Amino acid sequence: MFSKGQWIFAAFFVVAFVIAMVYAYKGDKDLHKKFYKGSYWVLIGFILFILLLFLIKIFFKH
Repeated sequence: MFSKGQWIFAAFFVVAFVIAMVYAYKGDKDLHKKFYKGSYWVLIGFILFILLLFLIKIFFKH
């Protein structure tokens, strides 16, 4: 399905991408703390909303 060269390229690409993301996140770490304070509550609310939709679906299915 994939050649050996394609697998090697994919492996190097993933490693380089992860290194770039870690480097970019470290540079923006202070900005994230300043501007996205309290964003975990939005994430928790979204997850609870999705769970509520699943519970409603299960409840009305039976």
